[in-house]
Amino acid sequence: VMRRTTLCRSMAGNEVPLLTVTNFDSEPEEIRTRRGVLISSRVHPGESNASWTMQGCIDFLVSANPRAKVLRDNFVFKLVPMLNPDGVINGNNRCSLSGQDLNRQWISPCKYTHSEIFHTKELAKTMQEQRQLCFFTDIHG
Repeated sequence: VMRRTTLCRSMAGNEVPLLTVTNFDSEPEEIRTRRGVLISSRVHPGESNASWTMQGCIDFLVSANPRAKVLRDNFVFKLVPMLNPDGVINGNNRCSLSGQDLNRQWISPCKYTHSEIFHTKELAKTMQEQRQLCFFTDIHG
C-alpha cells in the first residue's frame, strides 16, 4: 500500500521523505496508467498543523476504508510530508537554513540551496511525463 523512499537531502543533509501510496498488487501496466496526485506539506516550519493534516491524509489513504481502496486502485499518490526539515529541526518559522522562504522559490529553485523545492518540482514534471498529474497541493497551516 505504501512505499517510502528519499526525495532528496536538505541543505543540512536531512532526509526529505517521499511516500508512494497506491495498490501495488495490481499489474505493472495498470499502475503505469493511473493518474497521479502530488501532495506536499510543511514548507513553512511554523505551520505544525499542516503535519496533522498530512498525517490524517496518510492515515486515510492507507486505511481499510472502501473509499481509500478505490483511490489506491485508481491513482498513484506521491506524498512529501515535510518539505523543510531543516527549518523544522532548527525551530524556524518560515525559512530554511538558507534564510529564504522556500515557498517563494518555485519559479527558479536552486538545486543546492532550495533542493527540496527543486526536487519536488522535478517530481511533478516526471509525474506529468509518465502519467497524468491531475492534482497537486501544498498543505499549509
